[in-house]
Amino acid sequence: MSIQKSYNEWSAIYDGNENKTRDLDQMITRRELDPINFTRVLETGCGTGKNTLYLVNRSADVTALDFSEGMLAMAKAKKELSGVNFLQRDLLKDWEVGENQFDLVTCNLVLEHIEDLNPFFKKANKAMVSGGHLFISELHPFRQYKGSKAKYGSGEEEKELEVYIHHTSDFIYSALNNNFTLISLKEWFDENPSKPEPRLITFLFKKF
Repeated sequence: MSIQKSYNEWSAIYDGNENKTRDLDQMITRRELDPINFTRVLETGCGTGKNTLYLVNRSADVTALDFSEGMLAMAKAKKELSGVNFLQRDLLKDWEVGENQFDLVTCNLVLEHIEDLNPFFKKANKAMVSGGHLFISELHPFRQYKGSKAKYGSGEEEKELEVYIHHTSDFIYSALNNNFTLISLKEWFDENPSKPEPRLITFLFKKF
């Protein structure tokens, strides 16, 4: 099953199922973006709108992209997100959002599904104003090395999605190659970790 079809299927249960990665991502996104001022946001891979709810309360304008019809339908159904400009877009293709438009671009739990990171950073840079921030939150490479990947369902019905392993240096070099500078890199652990390795890694870049 394609990644897009998998997310369409996953969308019906995404908000309700237990998901430590989703919940930790939601918490740290708020924590990391709270100190930053922004007015126009481009959210790439918005899913059901778990982080859009935060972004729309912090900024005057939010454009949210996702390639899954199912995920977008769930997000659009939330009354709190009625003012968001939702667009169905494949991040591997032209985003069609204009140039030099946004002072914040976010990407959460998406890039593991994209093999080559360079085009993503190039498009993000193109969409952003000078001095704008790019925030990325992803499954930590340590977990990927051990075989962890996005999956949904339970028991015999559990389904894994196609993913690509990216080293920490892959994110940094792709960003540097596309005129970003690294502001911060952080590793995040579960509140009561049963495993020693971090669950998520976040990057905050700035366009110069």
